[in-house]
Amino acid sequence: MTHRVAVLDTDLCQPRKCGLECIKYCPVNKSGADCITLDEEGTKKARIDEDICNGCGICVKVCPFEAITIVNLAGELASEKVHQYGPNSFRLYRLPVPRKGEVMGLLGRNGMGKSTAVGILSGSIMPNLGRYEDPPQWDEILKYYGGTELKGHFERIMRGDAASSIKPQQVHMLTSAFEGTASELIEKYDQRGVARQMIRDLDLENSVDRRLSELSGGELQRVAVAVAASRDAEFYFFDEPSSYNDVFQRIGVARVIQDLAKIGRSVMVVEHDLTLLDFLSDYIEVVYGEPAAYGIVSSVLSTRVGVNVFLDGYLPSENVRFRDKKFSFDASSASQPDDAFVTGDVIVSYPSLERRYESFSVSVEPGQVHKGEILGVMGANALGKTTMMKMIAGAEKPDSGAVDSKIKLAYKPQYLQGSSSDAEVVSVLSEANGDPIEGSMEEEQIIDPLRVKKLYNKTVSHLSGGELQKVAVAACLLQKVDLYALDEPSAFLDVEDRIALAKFVQKFVRSFGKSAIIIDHDLQLMDLISDSMIIFGGEPGVRGEATGPMPKKEAMNRFLRSLGMSFRRDERSMRPRVNKPGSRLDKSQKVEGRFYYA
Repeated sequence: MTHRVAVLDTDLCQPRKCGLECIKYCPVNKSGADCITLDEEGTKKARIDEDICNGCGICVKVCPFEAITIVNLAGELASEKVHQYGPNSFRLYRLPVPRKGEVMGLLGRNGMGKSTAVGILSGSIMPNLGRYEDPPQWDEILKYYGGTELKGHFERIMRGDAASSIKPQQVHMLTSAFEGTASELIEKYDQRGVARQMIRDLDLENSVDRRLSELSGGELQRVAVAVAASRDAEFYFFDEPSSYNDVFQRIGVARVIQDLAKIGRSVMVVEHDLTLLDFLSDYIEVVYGEPAAYGIVSSVLSTRVGVNVFLDGYLPSENVRFRDKKFSFDASSASQPDDAFVTGDVIVSYPSLERRYESFSVSVEPGQVHKGEILGVMGANALGKTTMMKMIAGAEKPDSGAVDSKIKLAYKPQYLQGSSSDAEVVSVLSEANGDPIEGSMEEEQIIDPLRVKKLYNKTVSHLSGGELQKVAVAACLLQKVDLYALDEPSAFLDVEDRIALAKFVQKFVRSFGKSAIIIDHDLQLMDLISDSMIIFGGEPGVRGEATGPMPKKEAMNRFLRSLGMSFRRDERSMRPRVNKPGSRLDKSQKVEGRFYYA
């Protein structure tokens, strides 16, 4: 027996622009029943009756806007539905379980219900067990969770004595909610008397006296972490705490989160940087399903097993395959010969470059980028990585040195502007392509692999952060140039999209004889995508010093040494893993000077 899930994306459903194909071609409708109808009095959109739907999927195929999702799930899941927002809307099955004194990592794609789960566990959303028209009361909810670890948690929520502290995903909202300085905000919510410690541990000494509206994205992110960690709560939740921060700052954030677990608090983290999640989590719960349609929470797994299960796309304990293919890591990629990607033609070369400002300067050692090569750029924030990229692109003139090249370059900036644009995605991509994108060869080569086609009829202003990022990357790659410059392409993308992006960009660059320079703070993505690397050092906000391009093995070893971290390969998935600080392997690798696994 199966449990039918029929979900309609109301943003994509456009009855006025289509021929109502879903209604016309539904075989149940043709038999005389009303399986799919037009909701004339309510949403003015299509409405699917899940009880009589036969799950044939014809409506999914004929919908020109890809607005319908039909899934047949195992029948027993029907009794494990935790929450559903309305008819033909998202629903969540099972809940993650907080563990006292542990950091629980939630790993899954965007749109799988992680925020819904957190809303329920924090008490801001009352679970309706799927009965959105007749929601149950607390006595029924407690009876449903009788005999489970969650019953006690919900009893405390019902009594109002389960204090929760949440670091939200959208940290930019802080600027409209609070007009004072960063220190005033942290001190306002400091219930544990740790404001000064938070400011020091999160590298906020030079930021706290400024107003929130004057802070960078990374500073705002760390202020939000400080506020959440300073509150006195039983349950802490951190939604994507790494965004905008460099690797050094991410480690600081991870240690603040771990310290909460060490004093006996329950901590839950959603994070798409696998290196960071591996580093800070004690356990993992995988959230799988169909984005914006349904999400299912797995049982508790060890960190290593949980990450590997997610990469495999298969849960052995539940005999569930939730992805057609598994993500693999090439064990030989890190040990390629140093000249593996430097035998091609030189696309751009540059001498020593220097750019001086009133209170900041950046110097860059000579280098060159070859045809088919991806050059990764890593280092702390505020060291001039973006300035270097702009000098190579010719968008900024150096004070000394000159880039002698006539190459064409496409640049995807670090910060994306999309909130004010009423243009549809399809027109933005067509403009970048120089010709209509629909039905073109570029659509097949770039748009389909990046899974952007579904967004064609959405306006840019209505895109999520991850959707906007993918559209920006696609628009960059559609341009007919020699060198692509991508500044933090992983921001707002989930783990699956990050790995898919890395593999696609690498294949695209090599297949079409292009080149790319990529700046990012996700160590796993940079390890996966880069052929050679530039490492930035110096003093953030004062001076930046960039090396010339280095072989990946040498560059990663140098960078990891500066972080005080060592990497090993997972024996089964071959993915990079952070050694636990002070572990036997960590100590032995550091003694040998072998911070990188290759």
